[in-house]
Amino acid sequence: MSGFGSLVRAVAGSLLATILAVIGFGLLAMGAGVLGFGLRATGAAALYFVVWWIGLFAVLPLGVRSQAEDEDVVVGSEPGAPSAPFLREKAIWTSLLATIVFIAAVALLPLAGLWKQKSKACALLH
Repeated sequence: MSGFGSLVRAVAGSLLATILAVIGFGLLAMGAGVLGFGLRATGAAALYFVVWWIGLFAVLPLGVRSQAEDEDVVVGSEPGAPSAPFLREKAIWTSLLATIVFIAAVALLPLAGLWKQKSKACALLH
């Protein structure tokens, strides 16, 4: 996993690469939802957005060190504020997590009887 973590850190070193990674994961997930599971593009985008946003709040607190822990409190700031939040890395991790959860969710919805539309991928699961 450290090899993949190093790759995420390298991609997060560039704003453009981070944006392209986040968009790429999103398009991959939404494409799988539309082409593989028969979702409409707007439905896939809405579901992916919700999953991504919830995932962001799950990923944000991971690996955070406060300014007080690093003994480098900026004057006038809250000592509990993060010293280095690594938001680009977290955006990439969130996108990866959201892609996995999104694909699992759209694969399981028909099996749970929550979605009746049949597609090629759903027929393979039955």
